[in-house]
Amino acid sequence: MDLKSIIRDIPDFPKPGIMFRDITTLLQDPVGLKYTVDTLAERFSGQAIDYIVGTESRGFIFGTPLAYALGVGFVPVRKPGKLPADVYSADYELEYGTDCLEIHQDAFAPNSRVLVVDDLIATGGTAAATAQLVAQANATLVGFGFIIELAALNGRAKLPQDVIVETLVQY
Repeated sequence: MDLKSIIRDIPDFPKPGIMFRDITTLLQDPVGLKYTVDTLAERFSGQAIDYIVGTESRGFIFGTPLAYALGVGFVPVRKPGKLPADVYSADYELEYGTDCLEIHQDAFAPNSRVLVVDDLIATGGTAAATAQLVAQANATLVGFGFIIELAALNGRAKLPQDVIVETLVQY
């Protein structure tokens, strides 16, 4: 299936010179959405995954049905102050400054096998911070699943090199 034909391009958003890849049109398309979840499930079946980690917020959208499809648990990674129990935190670089992500300290049983899911990998900062959180929580990172990869930004270079990285669409 040609997901690029379903994903909407919005020029100059959120600022001039940026081409925004809008997944809301993919979410509206029942065939495209099913294909997306089914394809990620197929690519990661047989990896003995215990949990899907979805990064706020679009990682929740794809991670939860993927966890359901694989018959595993789902764990959210959130912005600071959104999780009610004790958390681990990881800071990461943005274009202008830093941001932070958090995960519950009791998110996983020790040595659980974890797949991180998000809608997009660009510079890799968010994904790398999420990998740090998985490590802090004493889990084993199996890999990453993304819908979109902005390949020119080389975000894969920030990710651990010994894990699976799957993307469905590259720009």
